[in-house]
Amino acid sequence: MTKNKKSSTIGSALRRMFGLQKKQLSFQEEEALQSPGRVVARNFFHRPTAVFGLVVFVLIFLFVMIGPIYMPINLGYSDSSLANISPGYYMMDVPKQLISEGIQDIIAGPTYGFGLSNTGKIYSWGYTRVSDSIDMKDIPAELTDGSVDIAFLAAGSDHAVAIDTEDNFYFWGNTRLRQDQYESNSELNMALRRGDLEIKQLEAGNQFSIILDTAGNVYLWGNPSGNELDCRDKERIEEGEDKEPRQYQGNIEKVAVTDHSYIALLKDGTVAYTGYEKDNALNTNLPVELTDGSVRVVDIASTSQNVAAIDENGKIWVWGVSTRNEKNVPEMESKPVKVYGGRFHYTALLENGDVVSWGDDMYGQASVPGSVEDADIAAIYTGGNQNYAVTTEGKVLTWGLKGFLCGTDDLGRDILARIVNGGKMTMTVGAIAVVISTLIGLILGGIAGYFGGKVDMVLSRVAEVFGGLPFLPFALILSAVIPREISVTQRMYIIMCVLGVLSWVPDFRLVRAQIFSQREQEYVTAAKALGVREGSILRKHIIPNVMSVLLVSITLNFATCMLTESTLSYLGFGIPLPTPTWGNMLNSCNNSIVIQQYWWRWVFPAAIFGLCTICINLMGDGLRDAMDPKSNGR
Repeated sequence: MTKNKKSSTIGSALRRMFGLQKKQLSFQEEEALQSPGRVVARNFFHRPTAVFGLVVFVLIFLFVMIGPIYMPINLGYSDSSLANISPGYYMMDVPKQLISEGIQDIIAGPTYGFGLSNTGKIYSWGYTRVSDSIDMKDIPAELTDGSVDIAFLAAGSDHAVAIDTEDNFYFWGNTRLRQDQYESNSELNMALRRGDLEIKQLEAGNQFSIILDTAGNVYLWGNPSGNELDCRDKERIEEGEDKEPRQYQGNIEKVAVTDHSYIALLKDGTVAYTGYEKDNALNTNLPVELTDGSVRVVDIASTSQNVAAIDENGKIWVWGVSTRNEKNVPEMESKPVKVYGGRFHYTALLENGDVVSWGDDMYGQASVPGSVEDADIAAIYTGGNQNYAVTTEGKVLTWGLKGFLCGTDDLGRDILARIVNGGKMTMTVGAIAVVISTLIGLILGGIAGYFGGKVDMVLSRVAEVFGGLPFLPFALILSAVIPREISVTQRMYIIMCVLGVLSWVPDFRLVRAQIFSQREQEYVTAAKALGVREGSILRKHIIPNVMSVLLVSITLNFATCMLTESTLSYLGFGIPLPTPTWGNMLNSCNNSIVIQQYWWRWVFPAAIFGLCTICINLMGDGLRDAMDPKSNGR
């Protein structure tokens, strides 16, 4: 019995020492032990709306502060082929029916794909809309029901072409710029009439198409503006101005098509630029070894602006304009035998069956997944920002751009990444502006409220002058006079200061009124009697008692400053593009066409911005109620 009492005494002492006492306290004891901070916290967390606002705001804050680490943006980036894409991850969703019928060919466009099954049917997937009235999924009915036998299929930036075994041509997509006028090529037209055209390769570029026949001749047609089709123009042939480009006719083994040009692999293993513009980078940067027969080329492929070639020794040559690391060819464990080109990346099939990709990896198109490395690959199809690998079992493995969670804007930029980085900018501006306004209001309000008299009168008149200024017009004027040549960072700092300097008056009045009340309290009189300096009384005793009330104002002012910064950006006087903020993102959507047709460009920024400000206001209201003595009742 004695041992149990001793153990109970020791346990009770330990519980009291570490604050684990389970004794039920009376109402008076509980209130005596609770500090004001604990009372406010208890009242705050008993309000579901306030807790909801706090949790959601913290999540948004962490999202926009940590997110830019994993979703950085390049302010100079733009890609017209990815403009105004709707939200979703669907760009590489190969139809199951195509896989079940067997894949004969896959064509990867900029944002969409076409598949030709072994039954002769063509399937489409991805973001297929080219314009408001043109959709690439509108394939001719005879190509989707298997009623014709398709031999070749190709897709360019905005059009597609298919040729059946009887040399009948089918076009869909944009055909307004002569993409379907293959009869304009007189040589091709004559060959079709004679019936001796044996097609070997069909390719499509930016608004033009090209055919290579088994005799080594090429035939081009489409939009000549910006494309090198003049060397096949009938008038130039008659005038004898294109004899040099035509010297390669009958000697071409394969062609690689860029956006506006093409390179030919000749039958003797050399490479030739057969275009009309001799100052083209594909010609001026073409390695001499590939043209003089020093090495024999076995395969070529192209991206948007450059070409890659594999020689018989397994070396890969890349030339042309390289902007996305296309020339940074990695080390390979085996000899490459085939190379395929996307928009800004290459994929190579090695002799040992491995697959290697390099170049632009913004969307993972240059990162070959482990599932591909472990599979037996039968065929590879590359285009746009996508890669498709078909295994010997008929399974399709993909890597690259699958889509965008929140879609893209008119320049092809990821809206989610811009929301994250723009939110960081907006919150930073709002937070610093609140700090500036709070410090000014706290210091001036404390001095005016404590000393009173003439000091209070002068500071109050100054506050009235600032308070009488029309805030938004004055902020617009100050923002407009900022020199345009300053950097975005400097402009951001100036906007922070402008917002802070113009929004301190409410804090000044609040602090002044509170200190008027606090300075008459007995603890201030006692501090003066003890000889405490007035500066210390104000700083150490009065202001801490005012901060609880000021905290509510700070919370609400934060949302106000965020709204003001976004308003300035929305009106074109804030942080300029391409640096994103939530305000200038909404400003770029100030267009009826965007609002009606590209809803995702304004819905997502507006939704997260509205949710953030609502949550901040819920937190402020919750704090205000928690500090109200009436809310402490049981």
